[in-house]
Amino acid sequence: MEHVKKEIRILGIDDAPFDKTDDECLIVGTVFRGGLFLDGLLSCKVKVDGNDATKKLIHLINKSKHKAQLKVVMLDGIAVAGFNVINIKELNEKTKLPVIVIIKYFPNLPSIKKALQKFPDSEEKWTYILNAGKIYETKVHNSKIYFQIAGISEENANKIIKLSSTRSTQPEPIRVSHLIASGIIKGESRGRA
Repeated sequence: MEHVKKEIRILGIDDAPFDKTDDECLIVGTVFRGGLFLDGLLSCKVKVDGNDATKKLIHLINKSKHKAQLKVVMLDGIAVAGFNVINIKELNEKTKLPVIVIIKYFPNLPSIKKALQKFPDSEEKWTYILNAGKIYETKVHNSKIYFQIAGISEENANKIIKLSSTRSTQPEPIRVSHLIASGIIKGESRGRA
């Protein structure tokens, strides 16, 4: 990706609110042209605290009619549905799309590792977290946010984050996915996107 175009097609992915008693959680993806226009909507369900998110997202993206236009996948955090951790390197390799993980606050890795201990696949989940690599910092609208990447340079990821953050510190593809997902599950959107 040599030049980041203003209307680059971004798939932003976020999970819906869920209860710990739920078996599955709704995942919503919005296809955006930069931070300006919504072009499409994708969805699937994954297991709460499961290990199927990477596989389900790969399938969702690769079968989408929007796939040919997509230039990057943007995730709201490295895990969905609680601790269903996404292997961003595998997601990048099997979709042939760069991945940017948006992180609102710098993660407390020791507490995350401790929280993972209750899961039988804790080592696999922890490996995905470690393999996601370096956590970078940027400023959007004078606020710090953090990100991780797979298949894209820090410089281009930074450009895409800033380009798509038109209305808040959250990139629009993620912000709108959050609003849609919470609106579907709760009857109206809640919380700050």
